[in-house]
Amino acid sequence: MTKQTTIQDVAKLAGVSAMTVSRVLNGTSKVAEATRERVLAAVKQLDYRPNVSARRLAGSRSFMIGLMYDNPSEGYVSRFLLGALKHCRQRGYHLIVEHCGEQEGSPVERLQQLLAEVRVDSLILLPPLCDDNSLLAELKSRKLPFVRIAPDRDLTAGPFVCMDDYEAAFTLTSHLIERGHKAIGHIIGHPNQGASRLRYQGYLDAMRSHGLETPPQFIKQGFFTYRSGMEAAQELLGLEQPPSAIFASNDDMAAAVVAEAHRRGLAVPESLSVVGFDDTQIATAIWPQLTTVRQPITEMAEQAVELLAGNHYPNSDSLSELRHVLEFALIERDSSGQHDKD
Repeated sequence: MTKQTTIQDVAKLAGVSAMTVSRVLNGTSKVAEATRERVLAAVKQLDYRPNVSARRLAGSRSFMIGLMYDNPSEGYVSRFLLGALKHCRQRGYHLIVEHCGEQEGSPVERLQQLLAEVRVDSLILLPPLCDDNSLLAELKSRKLPFVRIAPDRDLTAGPFVCMDDYEAAFTLTSHLIERGHKAIGHIIGHPNQGASRLRYQGYLDAMRSHGLETPPQFIKQGFFTYRSGMEAAQELLGLEQPPSAIFASNDDMAAAVVAEAHRRGLAVPESLSVVGFDDTQIATAIWPQLTTVRQPITEMAEQAVELLAGNHYPNSDSLSELRHVLEFALIERDSSGQHDKD
């Protein structure tokens, strides 16, 4: 029978006391960053799983983190959950996931029901819930720590983790322009998410900075779904003079554009270049594979969990302490190519 790893085993490998390991895992007091990293590395190496029940009995914390989401694409949510679950496990926490659909009551009602059924220590809010003023007010009234993911408004409302959607969209659009594209269409993301506005603005500013026009017929509203991408692609490719490239605000919509191009007999990227955003699984599941922006979704999830589980929740209103901006990466694949025509 395999011997179960103990807190003493972790302490020995990390070269610290068992009390220090407990402090790191519980986030009950400050520990030097180098020491904290050694302890977490030992936890990961030994696959140590703290006894959550015993920890609950020993204190007032439940060692449960709640996650509320509504509307983001399935690929986005899946990657975020993987990152959050992985880091919760390393930290000895459980993750409670709550979906807030339109038919399931208001976000505040869902929060109240969640807290009535489960005692969570803190909460992670995915967009667009991270900008729901009523929800934020309810959390503050309950003094429940929370971390927002990619908020669009009131950046001093609490800690948040994000990436620079505007700069990423500017970079992605410039990638197409540098390859000779002048007529570039854009499919905007869901209107209730701040990332959609930032990506749209990045597209507009990149086009304008190169002296290129953005005619209204080249801009279509999407909803971060495959179907909305298909409908937008049908309109764009049905124009008398369609764009030579299309930038869709997420990979699901971009995949739909590629499918519609194939249906019309258009070769990608020879006749039409297509780029997406997020680098979710669908980006490499289609042919040609999508050029896209890799959003650090898993890393954002891990950072959010660490802020809560590690007791790093800021007590300051300093924006520098509240903001955690992670890097993006332009991933060049086969769906975008050179355009030599006028």
